[in-house]
Amino acid sequence: MSVLMVNDQMDFNSLKELLNLTDGNLASHLRALEEQSYIAIQKQFVGRKPNTTYQATEEGKKAFNEHLKALETLIKSNL
Repeated sequence: MSVLMVNDQMDFNSLKELLNLTDGNLASHLRALEEQSYIAIQKQFVGRKPNTTYQATEEGKKAFNEHLKALETLIKSNL
């Protein structure tokens, strides 16, 4: 999610390379985010090759920011 928070959209291969994940590992994470409606998926063809791009939804952005706030609160309470 953090990658999608700072990029309008990212394609599967770019995410895989950036995060150093296998196809299956990345796909399972993306599936979980999609099931929560945290990401939107767009599938298209570029030439003859399939290209799938992902972007954070408003719901996903809200959930991510709430998660960051919870982490900050946890860190501050342990100082």
